[in-house]
Amino acid sequence: MLKYYEVENFRSFKNKTTFSLEKTNYKVLEETNTARGLLKGVLFVGANASGKSGALLPVKLLLDMLFGKAEIPFEMYHCLFSMNPAVSMRFVFDIKGSEIDYSIKYHNDGSAIHELLKVDGETVLERENSYAKVSLTDQKEYTDIQLNTLFLREIYFNTRFRGHQVLQEWFSFLSASIYLDLYTRRASVYQASGIELRKYLEEKGTDEINQFFEEYNFGQRVEYGMTSTGKVAAFFGEDKHIFMKRNGINEPILLEMESTGTQNLLNLLPAFFHCTHKGGLLILDEFSSGFHNDLEKLLIRYFMKYSTNAQMLFVTHSTNLLSSSILRPDQLYTVEFGEEGSRIKRFSDEKPREAQNMEKMYLGGVFGGLPRYEN
Repeated sequence: MLKYYEVENFRSFKNKTTFSLEKTNYKVLEETNTARGLLKGVLFVGANASGKSGALLPVKLLLDMLFGKAEIPFEMYHCLFSMNPAVSMRFVFDIKGSEIDYSIKYHNDGSAIHELLKVDGETVLERENSYAKVSLTDQKEYTDIQLNTLFLREIYFNTRFRGHQVLQEWFSFLSASIYLDLYTRRASVYQASGIELRKYLEEKGTDEINQFFEEYNFGQRVEYGMTSTGKVAAFFGEDKHIFMKRNGINEPILLEMESTGTQNLLNLLPAFFHCTHKGGLLILDEFSSGFHNDLEKLLIRYFMKYSTNAQMLFVTHSTNLLSSSILRPDQLYTVEFGEEGSRIKRFSDEKPREAQNMEKMYLGGVFGGLPRYEN
């Protein structure tokens, strides 16, 4: 699981910034929201254009570079208001008690790149531009490495880390991760399968979703097929469709005719179930798109209760989630944009008591991250 990550000169984060998922001394929600000393997720809240989505992007970029497109779009992630050409990222993971420490530093024009990988403090890969030293393979030195790709990616695809179980476990965790933008409904899926809603329904059917709906009193169920009938309406066709039926009415409604919130929920649930049961990072931008406050609370509590090797990083504008009955103070971050770019503040840094009203404190300006509009 992810312990923390650091960035510098990355998008709106000009100064060095550390995002920690290590738990603090708070005891609230310890049994559900923490695992092996780490948090099962963190929330980012703040004004529009403060850098909240940018707080998720370093982790998404790491996954994209390792499992997606090989070439790195250096210029897209450099801080536009910085004269420093170098962008730095560092990611530290705990994998079954071993610490994985991986850092990347590159110039925004692609002229230079550095990679450093340590396992329990021991350097196993060090790369400087086109040259690298490695202890993971029989060949110990490499030259002529392409500057616009990660060498760690090349080692992984060529060797699958044979004989290095910790690194295999690390990449298994990373590859199970999923990124979703619930506003645009864009998804980045790395090596998980059956996450797209129709493919999920083809492979697994509707049972898991309907069981979830029934258990939590949603008052509706989903059907998937070429036909669906009620007492009044009926659909017949050559192609399969997704239908919703409300309890007590039982008339088929095409998913496309449902609310934005219902459509977003159905598109989220396959990824949500996957990470809850199988692990990985679930990265959710615009989490509050179309969801009622109580639905947001339900989803977070479900994930925290049932996930064992998964973490959720998400952005929201729903201040009602700033409650120690849902998330711990060390799981809450504000993001604020100023003259030096985006900066973050962790609620736990102010040492609030567990019984205090976090939402009221945030709206009162204690943690920063509020817009400054005129009345």
